[in-house]
Amino acid sequence: MRGVRALFAILLITLAVDGIEAQSAMSTRLAILLAEDRRAPTARDLAIIRAGVRSRDPQTARIAVRALGRLERPALLPDVVPMLKNRFPEIRAEAANAIGQAVQGLKRDAPPRTPAARTTSAQADPQVRVADGVLAALIARLDVEEEPSVRAAICETLGRVPVSPDQVRRAEATIVGTLSGDRSIAERLGAAKGLEALVRLHPSEPIRAEETVAALRSLAGPPGQKNGEAARDERVRRLALEALITAKATDDELVDRAASDADAQVRRLAMRAAAVSGGAAGALNRGLADPAPMVRLEALRGVGSQGGEQACAASVTAAGDSDPHVALLALDQLGACGDSSDATSLLGRAVNDLSQAGSARGWHRSAHALVALATASPDRAGAALGQFTGSTIWQLRLYAARAATTLNNRRALEQLAADVDDNVVEAAIDGLAKVAGHASDEVYVTALGRRGYQAIRAAARALDATPEPDSAVGALKEALQRLDEEGRDNSRDARAALTETLTALGAPVPIPKTPRAGGASGTPAATVEELRRLASPRARVTIRGVGSLELALFTSEAPATVLRFARLAESGYYNGLTFHRIVPNVVIQGGSPGSNEYIGDATFMRDELGLWPHVRGAVGISTRGRDTGDAQIFIDLVDNPRFDHDYTVFAQVLNGIDVIDRILEGDVIEGIEIVPGP
Repeated sequence: MRGVRALFAILLITLAVDGIEAQSAMSTRLAILLAEDRRAPTARDLAIIRAGVRSRDPQTARIAVRALGRLERPALLPDVVPMLKNRFPEIRAEAANAIGQAVQGLKRDAPPRTPAARTTSAQADPQVRVADGVLAALIARLDVEEEPSVRAAICETLGRVPVSPDQVRRAEATIVGTLSGDRSIAERLGAAKGLEALVRLHPSEPIRAEETVAALRSLAGPPGQKNGEAARDERVRRLALEALITAKATDDELVDRAASDADAQVRRLAMRAAAVSGGAAGALNRGLADPAPMVRLEALRGVGSQGGEQACAASVTAAGDSDPHVALLALDQLGACGDSSDATSLLGRAVNDLSQAGSARGWHRSAHALVALATASPDRAGAALGQFTGSTIWQLRLYAARAATTLNNRRALEQLAADVDDNVVEAAIDGLAKVAGHASDEVYVTALGRRGYQAIRAAARALDATPEPDSAVGALKEALQRLDEEGRDNSRDARAALTETLTALGAPVPIPKTPRAGGASGTPAATVEELRRLASPRARVTIRGVGSLELALFTSEAPATVLRFARLAESGYYNGLTFHRIVPNVVIQGGSPGSNEYIGDATFMRDELGLWPHVRGAVGISTRGRDTGDAQIFIDLVDNPRFDHDYTVFAQVLNGIDVIDRILEGDVIEGIEIVPGP
């Protein structure tokens, strides 16, 4: 009995110690998160993160390594590089990524590289010297690394590090060398990501090695390979094809093979490649009838880029496509078909049929047709313009401003520049700047008194080089002072435009009175309890009249972002906001109280760039520069590797991917429910 009691006592003590250690680890991670959130401006903050790197708890060490990379300070590379030898593979992979992120600070802070500078020796160029050291460390680790996930992370980073032609060649040869022999999918994927980044980031340094082109073609799918056998490699094939397209290294055989791939995204990329391949017209024609809308849309773009009667005929047919995005693209492309009576008749019918315009999802066809008709048949568009400028639907007035710009209709633009909606005003002022120039300066000065940042920004830019500065400077200063007193981070672009115009006019610029947040999250500090509650949460997003989707939120990858998103969602912030920007086959973007790029939550949030890629269904934070997120979100409609390591990914669509494909401009977020993890 005593033995049982003793064992029970030991168990209780063990559990208590484990609980204390777990609490301590969570507190340490929170301290690292907060130091990173402040962007570690002090020696104390750096000490907190560095201590985390030395933690015996692997998760804490991984978070700390990631934090050092996210600071994007090359001076911290000596803290990160040794972690490539850590005994835990997840920390080694994180270190490889952190090295790539730290090097971005080196590139950002360096002066522009002239052609002469690109040939400077490493001894004379600190930027080249540091990148040389990083490359050497990564390659040395790759020579001894056995874990596929770490090798993949190193290969991807090798594609991001080079700053000189010699380094591009070294990275290229190293990545291709990893593909020899029988490699895992993880390694193939890492190599594909590294080569895609290398080609994209260095367009002036074309692929030189035949072995590289051969490797990419093999990754894209060797001839005769059955699609079923290659299903697990679909991301590899997409990345390899992206790289070959960027490098202009595709041919008809590759295009035809990709156009028959089982994966819709590979077929979509085949349409991109076919658009620049003179002998691939057959692939484009097949793409126009593909069962996947994303493929039909890309094929239609490809045919449209070639112009001519065939392009117009294809667009006339596609205007009746069952997918609204394909149909709207077809209408847009009919603007180049003024010589086609079928095209102008179709556009005219669409413009004059406003029977569905009053519904939330019924105005798009007429709006797109009006803008296209303004190019294809200006007289017919001019005759129809009045019913759009006088519409009660602001989106129709917005598109009317775009059409009026094409029609050089100054009167309509000046009318719309006084609209009640600032998005309409922005479009009208942008149009007036082209059509009337400084003859409409009085309109621009008046618009400086509006509340919408987008309208103020457009007005300030339109007043640049005004021949009557005396009448503009006072209004420009007043607008700048008002925005400064408001103290909202996301008025930055409007303030920048005001400042630039004042400076160009030779006027003194008022000194800002309000300190800026400098990239901090701007929300109350996180707590251990909140991080626990949101350890593995989900979000249910309901889109009015469309459907619902469910997101997995990545608290471990982007804790500050998930925290900000969850707090806003639970407060009802997103309820009633819209998806205002739709770029078919790229992204959908929403969550702006002003339904535009320039108005979001008041305080900027910091970026949390990590290893999760921008694949189809990834959810990111929209920014206009480092650490300028204002809680507007976007969802990747396709794989977008060019966004990797530049835009935070904080969630992934779990189900409802078909819903995001159906979202149209102006669709409303009914609500977002946060479901805490177990």
